[in-house]
Amino acid sequence: MSLVELNNVSKSYGSLKVLDGVSLSVERGEVIAVIGRSGSGKSTMLRCINGLEPIQTGNIYVDGVRVNDPGTDLRQLRQGVGIVFQSFNLFPHLSVSDNITLAPRIVKRESPAQARAVALDVLARVGLADKIDAFPHQLSGGQQQRVAIARSLAMQPRVMLFDEVTSALDPELTGEVLKVLETMARDGMTMILVTHEIGFARRFGSRVVFMHQGRIWEEGPAAETLGRPQTPELDTFLSAVLH
Repeated sequence: MSLVELNNVSKSYGSLKVLDGVSLSVERGEVIAVIGRSGSGKSTMLRCINGLEPIQTGNIYVDGVRVNDPGTDLRQLRQGVGIVFQSFNLFPHLSVSDNITLAPRIVKRESPAQARAVALDVLARVGLADKIDAFPHQLSGGQQQRVAIARSLAMQPRVMLFDEVTSALDPELTGEVLKVLETMARDGMTMILVTHEIGFARRFGSRVVFMHQGRIWEEGPAAETLGRPQTPELDTFLSAVLH
């Protein structure tokens, strides 16, 4: 079975259908770039994958565990599924070290020394080892986002979900964060990214998934799908974001 598997997943808020029969398989080590207009269901799909949103029909599996099984321990499942949002969600009153070590100490019962060693390691991976004792207000937006990524990595997830992680950042800071994602892609981390960074999707995406009206409208190898859209909807979307 694939690492992440969505089978005919539908999700509605009242009468509004946000996901409409979505099926997707993600293999270990793949980088899936999810693109599409606002409201096409991209972020909702990510939130359903780690159980933040319940689904109405279909099934979602992560590493063989059915996410939407009422018996599934979602806290345990989320240890293996990191998610990073566009707002950094760091605790402002905690140092970078405490932001990162909180979950490993509480959930994994790591000792403070063990957790701090992990924090140093993941901060080094995002280029911020020197900021371990800083507080969020002392960091730029790009640095805060990199700390948020490090915090997820500290739990050693099997798959990482990124929801428009650069959309609140200016171009220079976006570049910093994309560098970290590039390194993770090269290191073989399985990633599903909702992104409007088409250049990143083209260079590092194993596949591109284009969502439209709650469905997967097109999917395929990144360079091919972005270079030769098969539907007018994707063609129009790319024209709008690339100009």
